[in-house]
Amino acid sequence: MPAYHSTFNGVENVRVINGLPLLPLLTRTRGPSPYADPSMTSDAIDEALELFRPNSFFKNFEIKGSGDRLLIYIILFTSQCLNRLRPTTTQSEATKTLYSLAVTNVVIPADATFPLHNMYPAVNDKSETDTLRQYLTQVRQEVAQRLVALVYAGDSAVPSKWWMSFQKRHFMGKSMP
Repeated sequence: MPAYHSTFNGVENVRVINGLPLLPLLTRTRGPSPYADPSMTSDAIDEALELFRPNSFFKNFEIKGSGDRLLIYIILFTSQCLNRLRPTTTQSEATKTLYSLAVTNVVIPADATFPLHNMYPAVNDKSETDTLRQYLTQVRQEVAQRLVALVYAGDSAVPSKWWMSFQKRHFMGKSMP
């Protein structure tokens, strides 16, 4: 059975840096993301969080476009977020922990410490590196917010066991530093 791929692979007229498309996000977090069309009902983050659990079971993943590269980045970051949570972590603690994780030590795919850096093209110059780092910081903040909402669905005081069961699963056997 093949892995699930991004629906954003064929998107045109989008700036691509380091193989990652700078897609519009449904967010209020400030950053270089283009403004989302008001008619959009979901974005790349929604797609990645939806595909996180099924794709976590795959050891191989064929990249079919730049949307898949962004999907991989978000899945690896989601896994890193889940590993920071404990069964006793409250929702407010989780929000603080994941926000801190999202804004500190943002690794971009061009960095040698990124687990799959050889699958991404090189960055052309420093200004592109800075723009990509700002975009990925914005993506990470939004992923952290949405993940807390999913893991602590409703008024639950403890994280969902269905999400926490994926702490030990690593997409393609890799994890973010």
